[in-house]
Amino acid sequence: MKQIVFTAPRVAELLDVDVPEIGENEVLVKIVRSNISAGTERANYVGDPSVSGAAAPCVKFPRRVGYSSAGVVAAIGSSVTRVKVGDRVACMDSKHAEYWRMPETKVFPLPDSVSDGAAALTYISIFPMAAVRKCKLEIGESAMVMGQGVLGQIAVQILRAAGAHPIIAVDPVAEKRERAIELGADYALDPFASDFAQTAKSLTRGGVNVCIEVTGKGQGLDMALDCMARFGRVALLGCTRDSNFTIDYYRKVHYPGISLIGAHTNARPATESHEGWWTALDDSEAIIRLLAGNRLNFDVLIEEVHSPAEAPEIFERLATERSFPVVQFDWTQL
Repeated sequence: MKQIVFTAPRVAELLDVDVPEIGENEVLVKIVRSNISAGTERANYVGDPSVSGAAAPCVKFPRRVGYSSAGVVAAIGSSVTRVKVGDRVACMDSKHAEYWRMPETKVFPLPDSVSDGAAALTYISIFPMAAVRKCKLEIGESAMVMGQGVLGQIAVQILRAAGAHPIIAVDPVAEKRERAIELGADYALDPFASDFAQTAKSLTRGGVNVCIEVTGKGQGLDMALDCMARFGRVALLGCTRDSNFTIDYYRKVHYPGISLIGAHTNARPATESHEGWWTALDDSEAIIRLLAGNRLNFDVLIEEVHSPAEAPEIFERLATERSFPVVQFDWTQL
């Protein structure tokens, strides 16, 4: 089979590899669409030391990336009951590959009304879903999303479905702000405008109740804190890969009673959902229900679709473009 592999820093190749064998509780999926997660995959592509996860970072190659996709079940293990061969499924923790093996608990059957492209965004979408849940948003509360990459765009849709108002999307790129309005934001602001915080507070009648911080940058968090209402909640969704920043915690967090909430997707219960804290499985199934019920629309998020053979050019663009679009690989184009 074919798989996209980073064989060295800033080198992406489409390689021939063995089709994986499955165990009794596993499923083999023939991938139809896989979605690029810009932040994570950019870090892996360039060899950012933060991706090693070690105290003394040492980035090793080759690296295999991708984790959100959709496809068709090609084979099942002897004990699998969740799906059958031929079922269309969304996949969790997959790779950019022609086939992928995973436990049956990481595939999710799809209704006919959910497209392959939308389904390929399912796993990525549960990241902002968890962030919104952890903030315990109440209907009618104001919300802000810092950063309008794919996670930020999905967060805007989820906040709208959850009853937030007004929703403020924030991004320095004008095209991203325009797109955020199309996707359901009530307002879109440039964080580098001189009156940014003042405008955000005015639009929300005194300050933002809930903020989903997606930039992963200290400056983004600092700017968000300037906009918050008393007792506001900030979900730290973006992966902060540089810890060298300073926040005035007393004036911006401690005194106004702001909650900073860790919202990495691994910071969730493994087996049992409860209020504000859902498992990845339950959140994935909820996203699919919302897509099928037209409460969310992920098809409008997809900006480019490419053959996996174009991976070298696509990932070099990812490393260099300031405003990278939402891109998927179509594995039927091999």
